[in-house]
Amino acid sequence: MKKICIITGTRAEYGLLSPLIKKIDEDKELKLQLVVTGMHLSPEFGLTYKQIEEDGYKIDEKVEMLLSSDTSVGISKSMGLAMISFSEVIERLKPDMVVVLGDRYEIFAICSVCSIFKVPIAHLYGGETTEGAFDECFRHSITKMSYLHFTSTNEYRNRVIQLGEQPNRVFNVGAIGIENIKNMKLLSKEELEESINFKLDSRYVLVTFHPVTLENNTSEKQFKNLLDALDSMKNLNVIFTKSNSDTDGRIINKMIDEFVSKDTKKYVAFTSMGSLRYLSAMKYCDVIIGNSSSGIVEAPSFKIPTINIGDRQKGRIQAKSVINCEPNKKDIKEALNKSLSKEFIEYIKDTINPYEQDNVSLKIIEEIKYFLYNNKIDLKKKFYDLEN
Repeated sequence: MKKICIITGTRAEYGLLSPLIKKIDEDKELKLQLVVTGMHLSPEFGLTYKQIEEDGYKIDEKVEMLLSSDTSVGISKSMGLAMISFSEVIERLKPDMVVVLGDRYEIFAICSVCSIFKVPIAHLYGGETTEGAFDECFRHSITKMSYLHFTSTNEYRNRVIQLGEQPNRVFNVGAIGIENIKNMKLLSKEELEESINFKLDSRYVLVTFHPVTLENNTSEKQFKNLLDALDSMKNLNVIFTKSNSDTDGRIINKMIDEFVSKDTKKYVAFTSMGSLRYLSAMKYCDVIIGNSSSGIVEAPSFKIPTINIGDRQKGRIQAKSVINCEPNKKDIKEALNKSLSKEFIEYIKDTINPYEQDNVSLKIIEEIKYFLYNNKIDLKKKFYDLEN
């Protein structure tokens, strides 16, 4: 059996990877190795490794690497700690392939270790752009360290090839998060209310806002503008999911707690909702607002409006259900009014999600098995030059 090591460091990442984890675990030709790190092991971020265990998976390694600091120094030191710790993990587990998703700093550090150990990497999802975050350069760097590439659209596939990767190792499979939407039995509205202990009898918005890491000291101001806009809207309840461990993420989380405390009947916040509750909340909400990729990638499959604030997700392919706005109170409020209007709701009823495909995790596993079992991996990669 070939050993496939999946590494996850955040609640959102695990939620996206869960259908792939399940299929690898059930495959008789593959042995799942599961390594958790980062926010999963932090009490501040909900100790979400427990959800993985509750789902019935054996965690092979828990790797502490997250310092209690969201400054540039703290995050840089966390990256160094990740490299030290993962060198020992890779030596112990000796995987045949490592699977990673996304663009976060801990994944970049881990892939650097895998490169030194000559362990082939399968990467989901290269070629995408997030112009407002330092994840942008990490993602493209991870692409160059990876051997197999699974992209969410054909345009992103072409971009990975543009980075010099051979076309026969780059596969457009669609976004794996949509597989959860299609296959997961989501909660009814009543079940969701009971699960989160929050009444959903009024219109409500789902808010996820992360720091814009390539801007200096903008998180607090931008998020205050969002809170002011929400506060000015009558008869509109809010479900917040808290920010991640990026630079200045703790500022946002503190502001959420202070805002929610003003009126706990209208506002509620969660460190981690888990995939089931988060997608269920998305299904029934009137609009999703913030700067998270979930509003761009998953929300259009529900045919609900997304308000995308600022530059964090700038550059991503978008469905017509996405409204982009500047991070100021006036623009956010205008976008909210537009998203809740009968005209816009009618306009997006036939939304097509550009990230949606069938059998995403199955396609990924088929390619991984093909390359591993047919000895198709040669880590001496040749740079693929585009024809002039």
